[in-house]
Amino acid sequence: MFALVDCNNFYASCERVFNPNLQGKPIAILSNNDGCVISRSDEAKALGLPMGAPIFKWDNFCKANNITVFSSNYPLYGDMSNRVMKILEQFSPDVEVYSIDEAFVAFKGFKYVHFNNYGHQIRKRILKWTGIPTCVGIAPTKSLSKVANKIARKFPEKTGGVYVIDSQEKRLKALQWIKLEDVWGIGKSLQKQLKHKGCKKAIDFVNLPDAWVRKNFGSTGFKLKKELEGIPQLELDEVKNKRAIATTRSFDFSYDDLNYIKERIATFATNCAEKLRKQGSSCYVIYVTLSSNRHKKDDKQHRGSAVINLPYPTNSSLIISAEAVKAVTSIFKKDIKYKKAGVIVSGLVPTNNFQLNMFEREDPKHQPLMKSIDNLNTKYGDYKIKLANQDLKRTWKMRQERLSPRYTTNIKDIIVVK
Repeated sequence: MFALVDCNNFYASCERVFNPNLQGKPIAILSNNDGCVISRSDEAKALGLPMGAPIFKWDNFCKANNITVFSSNYPLYGDMSNRVMKILEQFSPDVEVYSIDEAFVAFKGFKYVHFNNYGHQIRKRILKWTGIPTCVGIAPTKSLSKVANKIARKFPEKTGGVYVIDSQEKRLKALQWIKLEDVWGIGKSLQKQLKHKGCKKAIDFVNLPDAWVRKNFGSTGFKLKKELEGIPQLELDEVKNKRAIATTRSFDFSYDDLNYIKERIATFATNCAEKLRKQGSSCYVIYVTLSSNRHKKDDKQHRGSAVINLPYPTNSSLIISAEAVKAVTSIFKKDIKYKKAGVIVSGLVPTNNFQLNMFEREDPKHQPLMKSIDNLNTKYGDYKIKLANQDLKRTWKMRQERLSPRYTTNIKDIIVVK
């Protein structure tokens, strides 16, 4: 059996944990630089606030309806997510973190467990230890556990937030209820083809002939059909190293100052190098992009990029940052106001196993230096050790005018009880 554990309105719930006065009240969370709405509580949805709404257009609507709006607080959300995932590991050793607010849990060998009770135990412990409400769907396959979770979320009074599909009767009833567009794995293209075939609900897809599904949707569509029939086709995904690592950000404002942009690029490059070291990889290629704000039609527009091929693989912040800064200097043009930049590293190889170059190689002092920097930053946090060409005060420069405190990740923001 598999469980899909999903945190309800996760970003809004994190804010409510530390501000209980917001319980039952509408909340919206904004994207980076306070651009648009990326998360809403159920109350905000009911008031008609759409996902993706630009806040400069909807600010008056939020004020008129008493919707509390927050800047996204990813250090807080990431820490709360980690706490939830750690609790899940107490219920099974097999946990796949699917996103920041949901995870699959595999129950192998759990023959004598009453899954409905077990789901309620999971839900109760997460709520008690973190304050985050969840819904739990349990079924014989990953796809059906998603369906079960939607039922638990849709009918909380009847299910108590936990629903188990453990019989043919329940499976068929669930597939007759759920719409095609709500089935995990059925995208817009597949929906279009299935609706043309006359399918409206998941049960209509499952009742199609196997041969037709395999011919028209390939093995992926065929596996999904079998999953919905209750025949497991998907196991938990293993954590794999990334084949490319990117750090791209919009600036808080538009800038035509090369020194400011060089500092941003150095920070982005350093972040990529840290991620490389974390997964034990080095890169051969660095890709740098820089672009103006395409939404400002009256401004001069420019978008440039540069690729640097390194003679040897590296994960040294010193080298990657220096090369990226050289690249952005070659791209930069005067009288252009730039809004967004990025650094992408690719051509990744394992740091402990790559082809040596007889004539060029990294300074052997870099690896122990990077290790020391990583250890100090892990111990003290908040990027205590930076390169000299980085801003020593702010790492991520975003417009966050409605940011809540980092209650769990910054000692200065811990709640004080008087």
